[in-house]
Amino acid sequence: MSKLKTIEKEKVVAEQLNGRFAMLGFIAAAGAYLTTGQIIPGII
Repeated sequence: MSKLKTIEKEKVVAEQLNGRFAMLGFIAAAGAYLTTGQIIPGII
């Protein structure tokens, strides 16, 4: 017998928000690298 697992709405929202912030961070890092040539601007 298989039981249906329910996913709490708060967890779904938290994971979506986490993914969006991760994508935003990746775009920011790529933009910083493209404009300055440094992975972390200001550090060597």
